Amino acid sequence: MPDGRFGPRLSHDDLNRALLARQHLDAPRDASVVDEVRHLVGLQSQVPSSPYPALWSRLAAFAPDDLGSLLTDREVVRVATLRGTVHLVAAEDALGLTALVRPTLAAYLRAKNQHGTSLADVDLDDLEEVARDLLAEPLTSVELGQRLARRWPDVDPKHLAYGARCLLPLVQVPPRGLWGASGPGTTTTWTTAQAWLGRTDAVLDAVAHDTDPDAVLATRVGLVRRYLAAFGPASVVDAQRWAGLTRLKAAFDVLRPGLVTFTGPDGKELFDLPDAPRPPGDAPVPTILAGDFDNLVLAHDDRTRVLGDVPVKSVVSVNGQVAATVLVDGRVAGAWTARPAGATASRRAVRATAEGTPTSATAHAVVEVEVRPLHGPAGATSARAAPTAAGSDAVTARDARRSPADRLGDPAVIDALVARAEDWVRCAWPGARAHVAVLE
Repeated sequence: MPDGRFGPRLSHDDLNRALLARQHLDAPRDASVVDEVRHLVGLQSQVPSSPYPALWSRLAAFAPDDLGSLLTDREVVRVATLRGTVHLVAAEDALGLTALVRPTLAAYLRAKNQHGTSLADVDLDDLEEVARDLLAEPLTSVELGQRLARRWPDVDPKHLAYGARCLLPLVQVPPRGLWGASGPGTTTTWTTAQAWLGRTDAVLDAVAHDTDPDAVLATRVGLVRRYLAAFGPASVVDAQRWAGLTRLKAAFDVLRPGLVTFTGPDGKELFDLPDAPRPPGDAPVPTILAGDFDNLVLAHDDRTRVLGDVPVKSVVSVNGQVAATVLVDGRVAGAWTARPAGATASRRAVRATAEGTPTSATAHAVVEVEVRPLHGPAGATSARAAPTAAGSDAVTARDARRSPADRLGDPAVIDALVARAEDWVRCAWPGARAHVAVLE
């Protein structure tokens, strides 16, 4: 394409293929779990199970215990970081990522909201210090709030506990976060990252309290570089949306001499690392099953590169739930769920595959995988023709008028979808049998 104002012009397809390559979704990798978590900066984990399908979709060989052992060995942790949301991050990143977001969370505690109003007469420095001492040993939110209320008896304990979670880097300790964990011991239980990991960092403590502008900028520069490696090409606004931070332009300005720039589909300036992969927009990609809350669909201000014509509200609900998605030719075609048989009522399917019909005696060994197509507005068509085996102009023109959701009916797509779903069931529920259905 011709150059634009900021450099070569990239299409939505170019951005899509670059993102899938950076996210390691174009082909499974042989990386270790820790290396993958580190590369992705963090995997959203407000739902404890979410990182498991996210890692399975990216790694050539993954089993839930691969992640579980890292959580119990404290090599990865679940902690509130980007956007103030719980993420799975590498242990060495926990203090740095939480330090960057703390000033924003502390400001929230002084804003006009239910927590800020309740904590108006509480000295936040005192709250942080008292909570840090209490959390030298793991406590549940209720336990933490009750103990803090001994110091501030006129404040609702739940607001005190929430304030502590904003002011301190709090790790959710196992067994919460382990695959399949339930029952006693899995209630959300917190301790500080410093206590859990046995490490402190004076520089990052200054970043957390916004007392060293140079250290803050240097830490932000490192974050932006890593964001571009995993999500670029991207704009300043994209990075801010992903991180939940403002004023990241200064970090981009520091990096600018070593970056390349492009003109996005909307004419805006996009930044990238020079040697990062940028496959052509027509590069073939497999049918992909991405997990729920995957940052793939959350990491940009303009999500068209992944959603295509599908409205954001079809994937992200009003209460912030993010669906697991099916990608056909790189774009969201549907949402999927996987549940042991009997967990939900079965709905009518127009296409299904199963090795026989489950009976009541074997239902516990069956996992139902349901795919629900997600359509764009009426009359919308796909952005471009999908590669076809035949490669004829007639077939290409026909596919150009079909949405990714429509292509869920293609035999080749169904076969690929079923194969991926069966592989996830083998990973998550060894010995179970998959029953895959594509709904109307």
